[in-house]
Amino acid sequence: MAAVTRGSFTVFRRLLTHQYRSRCFRLQNFRSDRTVQLLSFRCETNLQMFSSRTLHSSTVSRGPIVSFKLSDIGEGIMEVTVKEWYVKEGDKVSQFDSICEVQSDKASVTITSRYDGVIKKLYYDVDGTALVGKPLVDIETESSSEVIQEEDVVETPAMAREEHTHQEIKGHKTQATPAVRRLAMENNIKLSEVVGTGRDGRILKEDILNFLAKQTGAIIPPTLFQEIRTPAPPTAAARPVSTTAAIKPPPTTPKPAFTGKDVTEPLKGFHRAMVKTMTAALKIPHFGYCDEVDLSRLVSLRAELRPIAEGRGVKLSYMPFFIKAASLGLLHFPILNSSLDEGCQNITYKASHNIGLAMDTIQGLLVPNVKNVQLLSVFDIAQELNRLQTLGTAGQLGTNELSGGTFTLSNIGSIGGTYAKPVILPPEVAIGALGKIQVLPRFDAGGQVVRAHIMNVSWSADHRIIDGATMCRFSNLWREYLENPASMVLDLK
Repeated sequence: MAAVTRGSFTVFRRLLTHQYRSRCFRLQNFRSDRTVQLLSFRCETNLQMFSSRTLHSSTVSRGPIVSFKLSDIGEGIMEVTVKEWYVKEGDKVSQFDSICEVQSDKASVTITSRYDGVIKKLYYDVDGTALVGKPLVDIETESSSEVIQEEDVVETPAMAREEHTHQEIKGHKTQATPAVRRLAMENNIKLSEVVGTGRDGRILKEDILNFLAKQTGAIIPPTLFQEIRTPAPPTAAARPVSTTAAIKPPPTTPKPAFTGKDVTEPLKGFHRAMVKTMTAALKIPHFGYCDEVDLSRLVSLRAELRPIAEGRGVKLSYMPFFIKAASLGLLHFPILNSSLDEGCQNITYKASHNIGLAMDTIQGLLVPNVKNVQLLSVFDIAQELNRLQTLGTAGQLGTNELSGGTFTLSNIGSIGGTYAKPVILPPEVAIGALGKIQVLPRFDAGGQVVRAHIMNVSWSADHRIIDGATMCRFSNLWREYLENPASMVLDLK
C-alpha cells in the first residue's frame, strides 16, 4: 500500500511541475491575463508545499551512489592510461568539474563529471589502464533516486557521442565556467581548440568570441591577437607580449643524470602510437627522391609580406608557401593525395587536402594537419599554423587536429639537417622532408656566381601505386611554384 501511495505521489508531483512550467511560460508572454496569474500562484503554492516535504526527507537520507563509466572517446580506442587524478575520495564535485586526465595512443582527454556529489571511490591508480565502458569513479549524487534512475535510462550506447561532449579532448586540464562552455557549445566550438588567456590558462568569454571571429575570417585588430602567441613564463605573465618577445630563447641543454642502473618502463601514449604507426609503415615499399630548391625570390617576397601579416596579428613563416604549393601540385597529381586499403585492392582519392606538419612538441613528435588547404589562402594557412603551434606548445593538440591527414610535410630543417629519409604515415601514400635553408653560391643565367637561398627536399612515396616519374613531376611542379612564387597567383582560388 505504501509503495502505491508513494508512486501516486510521484506521478502527481511530476504532473504538477509540468503544469507549473507551462503556465509560467504563458505568464511571461501574457502578463495581462489575470486568470493565468491566479492559476500560476495556486500551482506555485502547492509546489512549495510539496518541495518543503521533499527537502525535509532528503536531509535525512543521502542520494544514491552512481558508477560513472568511461564512455567511448572515438577513434576505436578501447583503453586509456590514467595520467593524473584531479580529485580524491571524499572530494565534492559539480557538473563539468574535471575528474582526471587520461591518455590514449592518439591524444589526451580530460574527463569531467556529469553529476553533483561526492567522490566515493577511484577505480584506478595513476598510470593504470582504464577500459572504455567500465566504471571510472563512484559518485554519491545529490539528486533524488528518481532523477538518477531517469539519467541512467538515458545513458545508453546510442548517447555515447553526446556524453563525449563533456569530455574535452586536449593535452591538459581545461578550465572554463559553465557559461563559457555553454557559449562554446552554442557556437559549435571545441574548447580543445581555444587557448585560454585567463589565470592558469582559464578560458574566458573573450577567448571564445575572438576564436569565433577568427573562424569567420574577420580581420581583428592586432591587440586581440595576443592570445595566439607562445605563452610567457609564469614570472613574466604580467608583462606585455611584444613581437620581439615572441622570439624563442636559445635552447638550454639539461645536465645528464647518471644513475648507474638500468631502467625499464612500458611504452605509453604517443610513444606506443609511434610503434604502431611505424610498424605499419614498415610494410610499405618506400621510394625516395631528393632535389634542391632555390628560394631566393620567395625569401624576398616573404620579407615584403611579413610586416603586413604581423599587422594582422599573424606570424608569417615559409611553411604556408610550402603547404600551398603542395596543395596546388596535388590538384595535378591527385594520386599523391590518396589512400590504399589494407588488401591493396582499392585506392581512394581524397577530395580534401589535409596537409600535416610534423611538429616537435613537449608530448613528442605529433603531426597536426591543416584542413582543406585547397580552399585556403596563404594567409589563412599561416593563421591556422599559428593556432596549431600555440596548441602544440601548450600541449593541447587534440584528436581533431591530429586525425584526417592526407599528405605530410616534415620541416626537419627547423632543427637542423639537410637531407632526411621521411617515413610515410599510413594510410597516406607520400611525405616530404624539408631541409634547412642555406645561403650557397650558385650560377645565374649569365654564368655569374651569385648568393642563393637553397633548400633541399626529400620525398618518400608508396612505390606500390606511385612510380618515380610521378613523384619527380610533382616535385618539379612544387619547386617551380616556390622558385617563382608569382606564378602561384595564377592558380590560387
